[in-house]
Amino acid sequence: MVQRIAKSKLQDLATKFKAVAVTGARQTGKTTLVKQVFKDKPYLSLENPDSRSFALEDPRGFLETYCDDGAILDEVQRAPALFSYLQEVLDNSKKKGLFILSGSNNFLLQQTISQTLAGRVGYINLLPFSITELKKSKLLPQNDDELMLKGFYPPIYDQKIPPIDWCPNYIRTYIEKDVRQIKNITDLIVFEKFIKLLAGRSGQELNYSALSVEIGVDVKTVQSWIGILESSFIVYLLKPHHKNFNKTIVKRPKLYFYDTALVCYLLGIRNTSQLTTHPLRGAIFEGMVVTELIKKRTNAGLEINLFYWRDKTGHEIDIIVDDGGKLLPIEIKSGKTINAEFFKNIKYWSNLSKSNKSMLLYAGEQSQKRTSGNEILNWRNLINYEL
Repeated sequence: MVQRIAKSKLQDLATKFKAVAVTGARQTGKTTLVKQVFKDKPYLSLENPDSRSFALEDPRGFLETYCDDGAILDEVQRAPALFSYLQEVLDNSKKKGLFILSGSNNFLLQQTISQTLAGRVGYINLLPFSITELKKSKLLPQNDDELMLKGFYPPIYDQKIPPIDWCPNYIRTYIEKDVRQIKNITDLIVFEKFIKLLAGRSGQELNYSALSVEIGVDVKTVQSWIGILESSFIVYLLKPHHKNFNKTIVKRPKLYFYDTALVCYLLGIRNTSQLTTHPLRGAIFEGMVVTELIKKRTNAGLEINLFYWRDKTGHEIDIIVDDGGKLLPIEIKSGKTINAEFFKNIKYWSNLSKSNKSMLLYAGEQSQKRTSGNEILNWRNLINYEL
């Protein structure tokens, strides 16, 4: 079994909050993790008709059954009426880590918790496997293209389901179960087309108007759909950094998918030969590295301090790490051979910011620390690097 880095943060939150919510996309291992960490607590899934019926028909009696030692309540968003009674139980108890909440429909779960349990619940988001977790478990593919095609979702590794079989079923389940519950989207075929359209824009600035025209829905609908995908941990919006050195910065976020296997599937990429020559390979590689940086923060329970920077003349820094105002620019390159073009934007940004420290993450094997302040690393060495 792959040992999850988020485990220690989950244990820590359970000593500080009366309830802890484990959120994240479908099939990231939330149920497995909470069962492993809280072995002594009874586990109840509200997908079970009997448990759900008890919780809906007699929520007070349901919670009183477990109010002494608590319980793991999985798929808890299926019984929204339970939360008001849970608020009362938590307010009347002094125990920490009493109830552990989880669910596959992250949007509904967070919405319900924020309405009734604000301030009483600690959150941790569980994302797909990180390269650190895969490497420690000796499951990490050595070839970058193979890794991008395979992605990071647990069932592909734990159950050895090929991504070509797993991805279409995941998308179908997500659209038919989660999206249908979240919004009254009548044309799910158009929504699936929308997701595929976004895959072709991975790593690009998000232009709501252009998407609206291309998909044939209004801008508000596009914004709503993006919000659903973001809260479901399907896509991530990387915000532009606010530091304005030359008063011409771009203010739109960039869009990335949390998992490269889904991007490859949505783009019709079915094998490494297709991926190697695909025009979006560089964008997929960039998304993989960006998501790995996000996982390092999320697994530690830290706020994401990552941004990008771009001015209107086209100069761009892929990642700006903002550590309390101390900025570190990071460029991401899918090439294996270092060349001068890799440093062009870093030099431009460094001249504007008067900063002399930067990082290049690429697919090659050489590691260098240059006198210019630029550190060059193979992207997989992020395992040993704290940001």
